Amino acid sequence: MLEVETRAIPQLIAGAAEPLPELDDPAFADAFDRLGEAQVVLLGEASHGTSEFYHARAAITRRLIELHGFNLVAVEADWPDAAVIDRVVRGKPAPPEAETPFTRFPTWMWRNAEFAAFVDWLRGHNLDATQPVSFHGLDLYNMNASISAVIGYLDRTDPEAAQVARKRYGCLKPWKEEPAIYGAIARSEGHARCEGAVVQMLRDLFAREHVYAADDPDAFLDAAQNARLVANAEAYYRAMYHGSAASWNLRDEHMADTLELLLRWKGPQAKAVVWAHNSHIGDARFTDMGETRGEWNLGQLVREARGEEAVRLVGFGTHTGTVAAADDWDSPMKIKRVKPSRPDSFERLMHDSGIQRFLLDLRGADDEVRQALTGERLERYIGVIYRSDTERWSHYSEASLARQYDAFVWFDETQAVTALPPGPEEHGSGDETWPFGL
Repeated sequence: MLEVETRAIPQLIAGAAEPLPELDDPAFADAFDRLGEAQVVLLGEASHGTSEFYHARAAITRRLIELHGFNLVAVEADWPDAAVIDRVVRGKPAPPEAETPFTRFPTWMWRNAEFAAFVDWLRGHNLDATQPVSFHGLDLYNMNASISAVIGYLDRTDPEAAQVARKRYGCLKPWKEEPAIYGAIARSEGHARCEGAVVQMLRDLFAREHVYAADDPDAFLDAAQNARLVANAEAYYRAMYHGSAASWNLRDEHMADTLELLLRWKGPQAKAVVWAHNSHIGDARFTDMGETRGEWNLGQLVREARGEEAVRLVGFGTHTGTVAAADDWDSPMKIKRVKPSRPDSFERLMHDSGIQRFLLDLRGADDEVRQALTGERLERYIGVIYRSDTERWSHYSEASLARQYDAFVWFDETQAVTALPPGPEEHGSGDETWPFGL
């Protein structure tokens, strides 16, 4: 009976799927107007290195901004790196301590032609916009840049507090290049030697918000979020060594808290588009990560905080093609061939529908389609590392597609992103000018 039902599912998908035009067709994003009624739209990706996912998210985001009043874009990137992009798209000067963004592994995740084109569009859009769209990072890895940003801000607004910040953040200086080592030492010593200092720095900053934010609220928001990032990153690197879900949960909670902060900052008219991996935006309660590992994620937390009617979670998937990924963390990027999806996966059901590109509206689908996609099956997740030889255990996990997402976007065959040169030694002075040279 199960075999018969499984064979029938691709036909159900084909009946419910809405075929999409080519990505460069101006009408590509028309089908996504149904997302415009939400306050927060989270757009996923099945890998960090697939061109079609970036192109599609850019097209959908442009549509939501132009026609539906979305005024905030937040992505799975570090706050200080994204702050550089925000200043570019909103025409704001960069502070002296600002670093060239996205120079850390995996550089291709944001330093690619697809994303650069979206940044260029957003900058042009904001030139004529009465309310410019802001751009922000939700992640917490670039602790060093955040420390520099807090100190630089205080140097300009409160030099005495800047000296205190240098002393407090100095606790982390020995592990500046390898913060994970701090976590290992904290575990072996049985205490967090820097926790009190970084938390107190955050408290002191907010205690003087009424003074600091009076002249430049945007600058204070940036400094405060960088101080929050340092405090949460310190906790994150310690949690890495507990051998539990603690580090994942801290990271996604930080992302959710940052998004909530941005929505409050924008006020009652705030409408946000979020770009992040499927593993972050699909509701974790309906995946292995939530059911067996005790992990929560951004999509779940936003749904719980804002309510299901205000939030749309949109997953993306593919059957085969190429992807930009590495063999191991901090290893060089390679263009890798993606193996065809497994016969026991949701991806194979999508492939067997016979439709190259489509939108599957899971909220609006009839009961038969939803029921067919509610039972747990394997779903593929490729991050910045892709190990095809161990793909079943490295990249597949059990999930319920219909409960995890509100909609699913399918590209049967996809290609790797076009990575941009990472430094001046490879392409003139590219590292010094990007993204300003767009």
